[in-house]
Amino acid sequence: MANKHTILLMQTSPNRATRTFMDYDSISQAMDGICGLYERKLKELNPAIRNITYDIADLYNFIDGLADMSALVYDHSIHAYLPYDREWIKQRTFQHLKKLAH
Repeated sequence: MANKHTILLMQTSPNRATRTFMDYDSISQAMDGICGLYERKLKELNPAIRNITYDIADLYNFIDGLADMSALVYDHSIHAYLPYDREWIKQRTFQHLKKLAH
């Protein structure tokens, strides 16, 4: 799954004006990007706390709290992007964090 260009599509609130996207060179970088988004949000909400920790359930709640989130992952064999839903993103972030922990 390395080197698969990944586009994350998200909408942070019901307001369509909050739609945005981020693109990454790999699925792994995209999962890092999601964690980074959540960590920035935590720092924004808790500016006085120096070391913030969270678990996977907290990250899942963040992802579920977004109005919408999906991913498009480039598949070289068919020269097209394949769509993936929020549940796939949650599974991939879990696998990614598990791999980083080892």
